[in-house]
This record gives sequence, structure tokens and C-alpha cells, in this order.
Amino acid sequence: MTVDALTDVTGLRVGHATRGGDGWLTGTTVVLAPEGGMVAAVDVRGGGPGTKETDALDPRNVVAKIDAVVLTGGSAYGLDAASGVMAWLEERGRGVPVGTEPAHVVPVVPAACVFDLGRGGDFRARPDATTGRAAVEAAAATAPGAPVAEGCVGAGTGAVAGGLKGGVGTASTVLDSGITVAALVVANAAGSVVDPETGALYGELSQGRVEYPEERVHRAARDRLAELAAGSAPPLNTTLAVVATDAALSKAQAQKLAGTAHDGIARAVRPVHLLHDGDTVFALSTGERPLDAHPLALNPVLAAAADLVTRAIVRAVRAAESTEGPGGVWPSYGELYGRG
Repeated sequence: MTVDALTDVTGLRVGHATRGGDGWLTGTTVVLAPEGGMVAAVDVRGGGPGTKETDALDPRNVVAKIDAVVLTGGSAYGLDAASGVMAWLEERGRGVPVGTEPAHVVPVVPAACVFDLGRGGDFRARPDATTGRAAVEAAAATAPGAPVAEGCVGAGTGAVAGGLKGGVGTASTVLDSGITVAALVVANAAGSVVDPETGALYGELSQGRVEYPEERVHRAARDRLAELAAGSAPPLNTTLAVVATDAALSKAQAQKLAGTAHDGIARAVRPVHLLHDGDTVFALSTGERPLDAHPLALNPVLAAAADLVTRAIVRAVRAAESTEGPGGVWPSYGELYGRG
């Protein structure tokens, strides 16, 4: 049985730590590997990225597998959440062996952040090592194949997508070959997720599953967003994604997967990869299923990953709830256009 989530890739677990109220509107999401780790790669295309340990994922470098990926709010400050995940992994002897004792490991924990500073009202309220530890503990406590919470949770707690409330979304599919491909996103885009002419979600337009709002509804929504945007500071955002598969991939193949998955962001957000975005995609392989040796065998995985990123962004926006507080007002797509 599948749950249409990243956890449909056997062995992967997802945990959220969410902070809201009293000046907080942020959080951290952790993707935890099965014992033995996972092959990982990354592709960064935004002009203002905030990342940690991404160089270790370059196919030319020595790290073969990692144990966790961290997605976090708090901009560059929030990358401290990875320290809490590292400590948790070290306590369990998980990491790159560097000494003669089993405990002599260095956990490599790649991380990327979204900008949500001050959205809860307190600029200094941002994730730290404690938040990261809470998220990885939440991941470890889940059952295999557990559903993943979407919307305003974890790293998506303070996310905003083109003036609408953003959040976390996830999706998966099983290919004809039996290979599972899945995606999880944090939709926090400077660009819009909505077609300005119709009010339909770009991601649904690209998938052929379009729900066109009534003209009067779209006009009211457009006026509301314009009113909220008036006098606001320029957006500082970032869309993050994790794509994963149980196909056995090399680091080079995983890097190709991460790059192609960016197409999924471009289908759902316009414009994308701007200088004030930090758009980053991680690609993971648990290696449970062999990939055919044919040089084009990776193509179905690449195509599916891009489609799933688009669908996950749609789900993130549709799952998000309107948020209002001292840091601002962000209506949800559901509030403005109806849940659909």
C-alpha cells in the first residue's frame, strides 16, 4: 500500500519540527535514510542559496552515502538545525567512518534553508540544533511507509509562495518497471504559483488537471493579493525539493536526477531560479532495485521526478492554511479560490 509520499521509497522516513506562536513561524523537516545510508546528490539553481555540506555530494568527492537531509526555515541561521541531526546520528554510530573505533564517525548531513525570518513577528525566532534534533527524532519514531504531514508544518511552517501561504507537499508514483519515485517540496517561492489570467495553479495547468475559478473569484483574489503586496518588502524566498527513488543510482546519476527535477519547479512557479531564490533539489537513492544497464534506463525516473515535484508543489499550496500574525498576512489558495 502506498501513501503518495516520499516515504513510499522503502526505508525513508520524514519528520517535522514545527514552531508557531509567540513570535515563531518556522520549523525543520528531516529526511532520514535507512540503516546503511543512501546515495545523494544536489543541484542548486537559485541565485541566493543557503546550504551546508552540499560539496560533499559532488560525484568527484569521497563521501559515498549519507544518513539524513535537512530542510529548514530560518535562512542561513536555520542551518544550525543540521548540528542537532549530526549529534543524533553520532550517538548511534551513523556516519562516515574516520577512525579505528565504531564510534569514530562523522555524519555528513547536507542541509538547505528557506527564508522565513520575521514572519512570526520575531526576527530571532529561528530553528537551531534543538529543532533539528526534534525533527530527526520525529522521523525515527514513524513507522515504515507512514504518511507525511503536508501544509504549514516543518520547514514549510513559515513558507510563502508568491504572496500565498506556502508549505510542504509530497507525492510518489510506481513506474511500470516497479521502481518507486517520490518527491517532497517546501514551496516558498518568490515567483507566483498562480496564472494571473485565470487564477489556476500553474502546476495543474502543466498536468492537464485544471480547475478554472470563476472570473469574479479570481478578480477578488487578485485584488486581495495586490492589496497585501502594496508596501511590502521585496520577497526573499526559496523552493526546496527532495526527490528519491529505490533504483540503484550512482552519484552521477543522482546528480542528473536532481538537475532534471528542477523542471518540476519551473512548471509550477513563474518566474523561478531568481537572484533572491535559493532553489535547491536533493536527489536520493536507496538502491533497493537494480536499474537496467541500458544507457537510457534512467529516463523514466528523470521524467517522473520532474512531474512529482510539480505535483508536490500543487499539494503544498492546496494543503496550506491562511496565516495572519505580527509578521504579516498570507491567505491560502483555498481561502481565495476554494479548496477544489
